[in-house]
Amino acid sequence: MKVNVISLGCSKNLVDSELLLKQLEKSGYETEANVENSGAEIVVVNTCGFIGDAKEESVNTILEQVARKSDGEVKHLLVMGCLSQRYAADLQKEIPEVDAYFGKFDWKGVLTYLGQTYKEDAANERLLTTPKHYAYLKIAEGCDRTCSYCAIPLMTGGYKSRRREDILDECERLADAGVKELIVIAQDLTYYGTDIYGTARIADLISDISDLKRFEWIRLHYAYPSGFPTDLLAVIREREDVCNYLDIALQHCSDHMLSLMRRGITKEKTIELIHKIREEVPGICLRTTLMTGHPGESEADFEEMYDFVRSMRFERLGVFPYSHEDDTYCDIHYKDDVPKKVKNRRAEKIMALQEEIVDEINRGMIGKTYKVIIDRLEDGLYIGRTEYDSPEIDQEVIIKAVKPLIIGNFYQVEITDSTGFDLFGKV
Repeated sequence: MKVNVISLGCSKNLVDSELLLKQLEKSGYETEANVENSGAEIVVVNTCGFIGDAKEESVNTILEQVARKSDGEVKHLLVMGCLSQRYAADLQKEIPEVDAYFGKFDWKGVLTYLGQTYKEDAANERLLTTPKHYAYLKIAEGCDRTCSYCAIPLMTGGYKSRRREDILDECERLADAGVKELIVIAQDLTYYGTDIYGTARIADLISDISDLKRFEWIRLHYAYPSGFPTDLLAVIREREDVCNYLDIALQHCSDHMLSLMRRGITKEKTIELIHKIREEVPGICLRTTLMTGHPGESEADFEEMYDFVRSMRFERLGVFPYSHEDDTYCDIHYKDDVPKKVKNRRAEKIMALQEEIVDEINRGMIGKTYKVIIDRLEDGLYIGRTEYDSPEIDQEVIIKAVKPLIIGNFYQVEITDSTGFDLFGKV
């Protein structure tokens, strides 16, 4: 039988889906991922439950598959992941047409339901669903932070680092499979190793991965500003295969909001850290995430964040309106007191400013040449990225197909023009 695994949410969830796909393949199933209107008899929806929009997408996806099951297109419908981890009882009551619900990491339960057994010898193996030239590497699960708004620790539990040996073994297998760009991810990269060694060991781990000499690019996602391990900066600066790129979620800048958010850092310390990162790694691309409309955010708090964005000039930035989540610190202690339209207006204002900043940065790239990886060919145009851009979330380089290029290969590309969040170039 064929199984279609639909993976929703973040790249960490995608890794979970890839682990399940490998187990299914080992059990003899034909597998596919994220195929719309698939002919598969079995569909597994791996849900996201991070914020309201993600939960809504997950529920809508489940209902779409329920409709297909009612029409006889699907024989078995299974649901797992973050949403199912938190709300299994509610989901069973509201959507009883689903055959079974499983928790976030319950691959064994899925396999047992299908009459199969979990293959321990393949516990560290994945069936990649990304283009073969890049892959995500999850080095830890869970989170020990106590941010006011975040439900992730409720779904994933406390921080748990993977063993260095398991990580390096997976790196070797990913490289053998043709992966050229390794995207290292965790809910909090900077905490890696603390639970095992008593101190942060992310710098050592990235050095170890670099020492393998197996990847062209190693990219880092989801650092935390409080307690940032500054020894990582030397690794980024000195290792040619480590991208001059760091994703570090700041969420806000005003001391009032950072305190309410329980972020464990002040505005002054945040600015000091940003300056230190840029001083120690010249030319680094900083990606950050901000939040508008957290309980207690005044117009003055927002304007302070707006001025902060204007002065810091982040190369990459995303904004999320606050989403009130059950059982979080916010849910227990705060009232969701900022109207939705105000949250959205503030987010849109920040992104309008960011577009102006990126436009200025991009215009400064015109006439310069950059190393670019080619991700795909689309409507006669090759789409690629510089080391300053991560797949799916960052800007791309659009190249006219004057001569055939190889997907997954690197080329020297001269930037010829820019518009909005896109660059144009020629090989």
